[in-house]
Amino acid sequence: MTIDRTTYEQALAQLTGPGSPFELSTGEVRGVAMRNFALRPRSLRELVERAAQHGDAEFLVQGEQRLTYAQFARRVWGTAAELRGQGLRHGDRIAILAYNSVDYVVTVFACASVGAIVVALNGWWTQDELDYALRDSGSRMLIVEDRLLARVRDLIGKPGTLEKVFVTGASAPPPGLLAGGELIRESDEMPRDPIDEDDPFVILYTSGTTGRPKGCITTHRGTITQVMGILLHGMVSTLLGEPSPLPTDGSRPTSLMTAPLFHVAGIHTGVSTAMSAGAKVVLSEGRFDPEQVLRLIEKERVSTWSAIPTMLHRVVQSPRLRDYDLSSLVRISFGGAPTAPETMMRARQVFHIAPSLTNGYGMTETHGIIMLAGGGDLEENPTSVGRPVAFFDVKLVDSAGREVADGELGEVLLRGPTVTPGYWNRPEATAEAIRDGWLHTGDIAFRDANGLYTLVDRIKDMIIRGGENVYCVEIENCLMEHPDIDEAAIVGVPDVELGEIVKAVVQPRPGATLGAEQVRAHVAARLAAFKVPDIVAFCDEPLPRNAAGKIVKSQLRAG
Repeated sequence: MTIDRTTYEQALAQLTGPGSPFELSTGEVRGVAMRNFALRPRSLRELVERAAQHGDAEFLVQGEQRLTYAQFARRVWGTAAELRGQGLRHGDRIAILAYNSVDYVVTVFACASVGAIVVALNGWWTQDELDYALRDSGSRMLIVEDRLLARVRDLIGKPGTLEKVFVTGASAPPPGLLAGGELIRESDEMPRDPIDEDDPFVILYTSGTTGRPKGCITTHRGTITQVMGILLHGMVSTLLGEPSPLPTDGSRPTSLMTAPLFHVAGIHTGVSTAMSAGAKVVLSEGRFDPEQVLRLIEKERVSTWSAIPTMLHRVVQSPRLRDYDLSSLVRISFGGAPTAPETMMRARQVFHIAPSLTNGYGMTETHGIIMLAGGGDLEENPTSVGRPVAFFDVKLVDSAGREVADGELGEVLLRGPTVTPGYWNRPEATAEAIRDGWLHTGDIAFRDANGLYTLVDRIKDMIIRGGENVYCVEIENCLMEHPDIDEAAIVGVPDVELGEIVKAVVQPRPGATLGAEQVRAHVAARLAAFKVPDIVAFCDEPLPRNAAGKIVKSQLRAG
C-alpha cells in the first residue's frame, strides 16, 4: 500500500531530529544554505578510520582474495604513504584505468587520504577518449592494468603529459614504467594531510552520448552525504513496515557489486555505502555474466544486489536461474537507466523469495542517488522513482522557470550538498547546469498527491511530432510489454513535414517472428496515434549501451 505522505514525513522527522544519528542541521555549502547530517564524517579518510572499527569482519571479496575491514584500513594507510613517496600531493590528479579489483578500491581511498584526486577512466574508452580525459584532467600519474595497457601505450611519454605510469596485474611492466603492485603496502599510521570537505574526491566523466564528456567533480562531503541519505532511506522504510534490508538469518549484510568502479554506482553509491554500513562487498570478475551473478549470490550468501537495469533483465531471463540457491537475497536495487515494469514483475516472479525491489534515480552530478522508491510504493507505482532523499530541495518548473502543480510536467531542479561543485575546467558548462544554486537536471517529471515522483523523459530526448510532445519512455515501456520483444528504444528522426517522427528500434526475443505492423498495432492499441512508431527497425544484437547501462541513442538515430 502506498505510504501516506504525513506518515512518511513523521517517520523521517523521528529519525532526523535532534540527537538522532541522522540529525539534520542547516549550514552553508559554497555560500548556499543547505540541510546536511550533523554527525557525518568530514572526509573519506575519516570514513575509512571509522570503518576500521569493524575489525576482522570481511569487507572486500573477489575470487580467492578476501580483505577484512582492519586489513583494508592498513592497506589504505600504507598505500597512501607509498603514493606520497612517489610525489603525489594534495590536489594532484592521478588516473586509474583498470577493471574492478580489491586493489582498485584500496588505491582510490589511499589517494583520497592524502587529498589527491582520482580520475576514474572509463574502461570501455578508445585511445582517443582516454587521451582526451588525461589531458583534460591534467593527470600527473596513471595506474593502468596490464590488460588495458595497449590502449594508452602511444600516449605515454608525450610532452606535457604523464610523469609516472604504474602497471598492475600479472605481467612485469615494460621498460620505463613502474610496477603498480609495489604501491600496495600496509601501515598502522593514518596520513595527516589536511582535507577539506569540499575537496575533490574523484573526477567522473559523464556519459558523453553526444560530444566530448565532461569531468564531473565529486567531493568528500557529497559522497558521504549521499551515503548517509541511502542508509536513512532504508531505516525509514523499515520503520514504516517495509522488509528490512538485513539478512534474515542474522548474518552480516553482503552486497554484490557488478557496476564498474569508474561509474558513480561503484565507488560512491556502492562501496562507500557498504563501508558505512559495515557490510561485505563481493566484486564480480571480468565482463558481466548472468550466471556469475547467480553463482556469487549462492556462494557468498549475498543479501543485496545493486544492478543496472539491463543486468537485472538478463539475470531474470537466465535459463539457469532455478539451478542456484538464492534464498539469501532480500533486496535488489536498480537505477541508472529506465527499468521496464515487465522486468520488475519478472524479478518478483522468478526468485525463490520475493526480495524487496528499490528503484533509484540519480546522476553523476549528484554523487548518485536523488530519489528512491521501494516496497509497496514501487509495487503500486512501478514507473515511479519515489521520494527525494532527506537533504534535497526539489522543484519542478516549466520552460519559463515557473513551478508547476502536482500532476503537471516540469524539469527537475535540485539543491543540496551532494550537487557537484561543477565540471573540471568547464566554467561555462558549470554555469549552464547550476544556476542560483539549483542544478538543472534536464529530466522531465511529475509529482503525485502522495509526493511520489515519476520521470517521463529527458528534455533532449523528447520528440516533438507535428507539435505534439512524445515521451520516449512511455512508448518504450509499452513495447516491453510485448511478449516477443526483448529490448526496445525510441528515438526521433528529422522529418520535413512533421519536424520529427517516431522511430522504434526493437530486438526480438530469440526465435520470435515479429513484423513492423505487429509492433505498430501493439502500440496503437494502448497509446495515442501520434505515439505509434512511424519507423520500426529490427536488430539481432543487444542495443548499444554505455558503461552506465544507458542506451546510446545517437547510434540508433544514425542507423
